[in-house]
Amino acid sequence: MRNRDIQAAWKYHDDTKHSYWSIRNHPHFLDWANRPQPFKIYPNIEPLRLPPEVPQTGVAALSAIAEPLPSSRADSVPDLQDLARILYFSAGITKQRKSPGGEIYFRAAACTGALYEIELYVVTGDLPSLDAGVYHFNPADVSLRLLRKGDFRGNLAQATAIEPAVAGAPVTILCTGTYWRNAWKYQARTYRHFGWDNGTLLANLLAVSAASGLPAKIVLGFVDAEANRLLDLDTRREVSLCLVPIGHRSESSLPSPREASVLALETISLSRREVEYPAMLEMHDASSLRSEEEVAQWRRKQTVIAHSAPAGEGVQLQRLPEEEQPKDTIEQVILRRGSTRVFDKTASITLPQLSTVLDCATRGLPADFVEPPGTQLNELYLIVHSVRGLKQGAYVFGRERNALELLKEGEFRAEAHHLGLEQQLPADACVDIFFLADLTRILERFGNRGYRAVQLEAGVIAGKMYLASYAQRLGATGLTFFDDDVINFFSPPAKGKSVILMLAIGKPLKSAR
Repeated sequence: MRNRDIQAAWKYHDDTKHSYWSIRNHPHFLDWANRPQPFKIYPNIEPLRLPPEVPQTGVAALSAIAEPLPSSRADSVPDLQDLARILYFSAGITKQRKSPGGEIYFRAAACTGALYEIELYVVTGDLPSLDAGVYHFNPADVSLRLLRKGDFRGNLAQATAIEPAVAGAPVTILCTGTYWRNAWKYQARTYRHFGWDNGTLLANLLAVSAASGLPAKIVLGFVDAEANRLLDLDTRREVSLCLVPIGHRSESSLPSPREASVLALETISLSRREVEYPAMLEMHDASSLRSEEEVAQWRRKQTVIAHSAPAGEGVQLQRLPEEEQPKDTIEQVILRRGSTRVFDKTASITLPQLSTVLDCATRGLPADFVEPPGTQLNELYLIVHSVRGLKQGAYVFGRERNALELLKEGEFRAEAHHLGLEQQLPADACVDIFFLADLTRILERFGNRGYRAVQLEAGVIAGKMYLASYAQRLGATGLTFFDDDVINFFSPPAKGKSVILMLAIGKPLKSAR
């Protein structure tokens, strides 16, 4: 079982680290004439247009992000409007802008480089106004394209070793990653971005599903080859990343698996020339599960990853009082969200605003690698620049105590500038949040697939932070970093850990709309 050979994950992680010298010794210049197409297009399949106008849920964004998901004990079957809402507010186009390489179509969720390499597919039984089948979602025209006719939910149930959420779901959304669309800019580091960009999309998907009264769960335990075969993927270019069952049917009506023959459907080439980065293909293969037995065994190994709780005095979080919380709906916030390009260095945020972001984002994740609910693979370390109610300095967040522990006091804007790949954004933000993880323990428990899990979880939490920030009319942006320098800055508490992701939060120089 290659998943247990964890040297593969360590090799990929170490080989894709950024350092002061690595980005200077290996410069990369963008070939704008060869920029990938932003959409996967099946030219010979007629589109099935989704409803252009769907009712909004009316649920406040902070509630949708933070509240427990609906119980799956009662039947909850999405209709075509529900599906359209979930797909559009997860991956739909919300704005567009001209660039040197042509038009950029900005989507509902944040994505590295605005390259949007995550594709969505839908596997469904018969729904109101939608026949059973395997579909691809195209954000360009907000439509579905039928790849396979018939009910293939039994194939997914079998591939997940009869994961209950999948077996009982009337609809499952599959997320895939397209290597070249992101690697055009980020090269081999794209496999890290798969987790980040899939995660921010899932933060939206989970929030909109919850606001729609539909349970949803992230499933990483599945036979990779079975999911790839069902979607007819060319796995040198695109691979399945996770499954998200939506809704629940209590009746025992799961169909038997069906034959998923090779379709070889024509798609439009992304670029005239693609560059393959073997390190990513190797990492994905090494983290793939190859049989139902291996999936079942992988899922049984789920155990709590205990975090070292802050030992010193902590500053308790002070979430905004209910009457002061913004009432904008989840849909309104998603449409407003962007990635802040310039922060107002003179501005500050309040401790209740930061507390609300942290609280909303860390209440737990419905995922098959999180057991028991509420546990977390990533730990949060912060550099606080300008938060009223907090001293400037470096902190670690203790979720169990709901408190921030001061590690060292001082102004660290210059250090933040360096750690964030010498960009101005982290120096001008009010607070920078770093996601750190004990990869040694995670890989020991989950194998190489733990690398997928920790990157994905960081992306989802960061996505929730984006939404919670924009709900409060703040700004946020995800950033890359000098890996080892981040660990050194937060050590000794961070010694032996690995940095996974970085997010800056503050007030945009132009007020968030």
